[in-house]
Amino acid sequence: MSAGGLKLVESEPASLHADIVGQLRDFIVEGHLAPGSRVPERELCEKFDISRTPLREALKVLAAEGLIELLPNRGARIRQFSEADIRNLFEVISGLDFVAGRLACARITDDAIAAIEKMHLEMYTHYLRRELADYFRVNQKIHQAIVDAAGNPVLSANYANLNSIVRRLRYSANLVGRDRLGDAMREHEQIVDALRRRSSDELALLMFEHMRSKCEAVCEYVRDQQQGDSKDDIPVAALPL
Repeated sequence: MSAGGLKLVESEPASLHADIVGQLRDFIVEGHLAPGSRVPERELCEKFDISRTPLREALKVLAAEGLIELLPNRGARIRQFSEADIRNLFEVISGLDFVAGRLACARITDDAIAAIEKMHLEMYTHYLRRELADYFRVNQKIHQAIVDAAGNPVLSANYANLNSIVRRLRYSANLVGRDRLGDAMREHEQIVDALRRRSSDELALLMFEHMRSKCEAVCEYVRDQQQGDSKDDIPVAALPL
């Protein structure tokens, strides 16, 4: 297109941009790219069937969310978190969950409670089938529904800003050896029951403790990964037989 002798470049439609950002975010959250690794732009362009321009625009969004780091003239890499980083993040988001739980009980509608109960049953089905990606997707929808039910746009905005990072960390927590999914399902049963009864203090504390337990699981996973990396660095002759 041209206007007044100037060449105008049509931008990507907003819906397409949001779709690319969402797909790339999910790809990173689900652990397809290791923490600290470079973002393989060419491979991702082929995978999502896009050019580098929309990919790089999407990477800028994810960098603003804290999922990746942009390297000057060197592309991007997946952000790596220390245990201190993780604990700082979860302290804040567990506090937001606490507030959301209290407000939701006072403001949620019966229809919204019914919708959350339906999602909980769907999540339980994925849990039984060990469909991790689908389980986690519905899990996140439940948390978001409770935050939305709080009816506080400031709370929702701050929760959304942190949730992209915490989503990735929480997803990794489900990969530890012991049955974290079983623990999470029992905690969600209690959360939905407290919401159904509109027990604000109980729900707030349950959501706070649920997120705190996720924090411990994430830290455990990070320590396990670090120990695994250090073992890889040990010469074979130095390993016990």
